[in-house]
Amino acid sequence: MHLLVTDAHGQSRTHEFASSVAIVIGRDPACDLVLEDLDVSRQHVVVEGRDRGWRVEDRSSNGTFVGDRLLRHESLDLAVSDEVRIGPYRIRRKDDEAGTPGVMPVDAALTSLRREIHRQLIDSLQLARLERNQLNDAQMRPQVMEGLTRLVEEMRSRLPAGADRTRLVQELADEVLGLGPLESLLADDKVSEIMVVNPQLIYCERSGKIERTSLHFTDDDSARAAIERIVTPLGRRIDESTPFVDARLKDGSRVNAVIRPLALQGACITIRKFSKNRISLDDLVGFASMDQAMARFLRRSVQSRRNIVISGGTGSGKTTLLNVLSQSIASDERIVTIEDAAELQLAQEHVVSLETRPPNMEGRGEITIRDLVKNALRMRPDRILVGECRGGEAIDMLQAMNTGHDGSMTTTHANSPAEAIRRLETLVLMSGLDLPGRAIREQIAGSVDLIVQQTRLSDGSRKVTSIAEVVGIEDGEVQLQEIFCYRRTGTGRDGKAEGHYQATGYLPSYLEELIRLGLITGDDYL
Repeated sequence: MHLLVTDAHGQSRTHEFASSVAIVIGRDPACDLVLEDLDVSRQHVVVEGRDRGWRVEDRSSNGTFVGDRLLRHESLDLAVSDEVRIGPYRIRRKDDEAGTPGVMPVDAALTSLRREIHRQLIDSLQLARLERNQLNDAQMRPQVMEGLTRLVEEMRSRLPAGADRTRLVQELADEVLGLGPLESLLADDKVSEIMVVNPQLIYCERSGKIERTSLHFTDDDSARAAIERIVTPLGRRIDESTPFVDARLKDGSRVNAVIRPLALQGACITIRKFSKNRISLDDLVGFASMDQAMARFLRRSVQSRRNIVISGGTGSGKTTLLNVLSQSIASDERIVTIEDAAELQLAQEHVVSLETRPPNMEGRGEITIRDLVKNALRMRPDRILVGECRGGEAIDMLQAMNTGHDGSMTTTHANSPAEAIRRLETLVLMSGLDLPGRAIREQIAGSVDLIVQQTRLSDGSRKVTSIAEVVGIEDGEVQLQEIFCYRRTGTGRDGKAEGHYQATGYLPSYLEELIRLGLITGDDYL
């Protein structure tokens, strides 16, 4: 039996054992397989080979992970493809023949070979002399593919047994000209998020569920090269002095990257993919993200120029919902959007899109969201849309909402409408203005009309779980009245959330205005 052990730095080694013998893995030098780390117990696990897999028995104090399951002093039969995590180490059973079908083995020898092929390709095609925009030329790919095919064929004797040469050529071509192993994930419409933990470990969110992929970069240098290809055209930079960056891809997908020395295991990349298809409120109803009554009410609220704050956690779909709600804005209105990394894709023509700018190498020239909000007020906007309020710009946004820019919208991080109010208070305090708490709360109550709570549930689905109106101040506190909510009743056998949407019975204070504007007729209140 062969065990492939990968450490925290992505370095892998294969260890061979007799399948009929129990293998003790731990920190103690007497173990059959020694893993030197304080998170590894002296005798952590015992592993045995099986005809169709392997068996692991946990004997540790910290436990052993098999996928997302934590084993504590128990045994479990595993499939060949299962992975065991012990402290920072990842262990997989590697078949004696070809390994897992379609997966290139990750080991030091192959990594070294990939580097050599890459270096020879650059020398033979003189790629180092080309400008970065010339590498993106479609005419370069045939030359690169031809050169890689020739080099891989010349080195076929050095490839691991069963290695897919066609796949290797494609992976190396993507590293030279594109974003390496991320290209296939970017092309997959079911993938909504890509998470590079380190160059050798890549996860993705597919259909709402996070899963590990078999993809990897050749090394940290190739991962950093991919980051450079993203940020350089945007006039941004990433290096040891500025080891993290926010950027976007050509299609609008949002990118965050962190490199050494902050990312201890090597380059870390997170890509929030931008949907190729424009999503509407009706689509969200079809996805069960809200019901028809909620969609109708939100559409009318936007049309009647209500100020809306969309609240939710990371990855809950706040920006998507903001994009969808913006479709209800009239085409004759002037809209200014403000973001850290431009994601909003509005359907209207009269849209001014502003994006922040990081400081230059001398630490000067930074343009913040707050700077842009202040400038937007001089641009005669009908509405201002801020991608996310996360700092002192909250006070400027609230003042804009309260001084003739009705119908403005933004998002913020919070787990409920009540928490969103407290979050806004905190953000206003971050502006540096010495304002009493009551004055801040009065500003919020006079500016914000609706809090829309967006939630990502445990099954990966995203739903609007609450729509609440800000109704005023009572006893010094901002008061909320919930109009719609989602009541979760349980979880089905398939793991899907079960529940229903319902109206609470409270009618919004601006109901008469909706009727005067002709947005509601007859008894169709909501």
